[in-house]
Amino acid sequence: MTTENDKRITRILFCGPHFPASQNYTKEYLQNYSFIQVDAVPFDKVLDVIADYHICVVKDMRLDSNVISHAKNMKLLMQFGVGVEGIDTIAATRCGIKVARIPGGATGNATSCAEMAIYLMLGLLRKQNEMQISVQQKKLGEPVGETLLGKTVFIMGFGNIGFQLAKRLRPFEVKIIATKRSWSPSDTPDSCQSNEHVQNNVIDDLIDEKGSHEEIFKFACKADIVAGIINKNFISSMRKGALLVNIARGKLLDYDAVAYHLESGHLGGLGIDVAWSEPFDPHDPILKFKNVLITPHVAGVTEHSYRSMAKVVGDVALQLHDGHPLWGIEFVN
Repeated sequence: MTTENDKRITRILFCGPHFPASQNYTKEYLQNYSFIQVDAVPFDKVLDVIADYHICVVKDMRLDSNVISHAKNMKLLMQFGVGVEGIDTIAATRCGIKVARIPGGATGNATSCAEMAIYLMLGLLRKQNEMQISVQQKKLGEPVGETLLGKTVFIMGFGNIGFQLAKRLRPFEVKIIATKRSWSPSDTPDSCQSNEHVQNNVIDDLIDEKGSHEEIFKFACKADIVAGIINKNFISSMRKGALLVNIARGKLLDYDAVAYHLESGHLGGLGIDVAWSEPFDPHDPILKFKNVLITPHVAGVTEHSYRSMAKVVGDVALQLHDGHPLWGIEFVN
């Protein structure tokens, strides 16, 4: 139970033990504001304590209607990043609770994720796992790797991350093809430019060929590397030997389809920062393949990105405490 004194405290709840820098950096940012309390609790304790908090940062927990119904003092549910699929937005709306994400372009999150995508591409092309074996076996001059030069990269879903990825891939002298559900004059993410013609020119300079979501299978057979969210029907349409890189939502990857196409050799390599189940099983049979690179969901976890997002969370808490309108976040309800 909260006391009269406690009512003057604005409380932020971080759910679960993963991504610890999120709560650590937020605490650090707010350390001089004694009236803001930042806590992190295990998943199985969230239901017991959520009624005492005003802001909840979900991270990788699923906040369903049952949990949300217990959040009696909650004003805001938010993600430490851009995805809000872990929040039952309908239930939150029904309870009068706002749901928001942190814009990726403004914090460097999209840039960090784009850099990770290139890291995975280069790691697969240069055969990172086989290089480690050569080091252990004291071999020089092998394996023979590949270069990004001249490759065709298909960015499926040209949002904030796709835009930052295309910007960083262009100097590698690759051909960039991209699809999204709809292209509009304002498709320069987080752009402050008001001239639509200039915005269109930026996109046109970055992308060699644009397509709609309905053309993903046509684009797949053209690409040496695919970066995006892939369903089970997509992999077989990819060019034989092409690489698949995913830093978005691992649960949309069909495990059996990925394993089958790796075994058959149709899939030339897999680089993922997100997996079908997390935390990833270190004994998963898919790791037997030398052309598989998996990182522990750290694409957006950089010093710059996390400190920027911690500032956003901290500023929102201060705004809420002072009764000011909340800004710096994107509401989804």
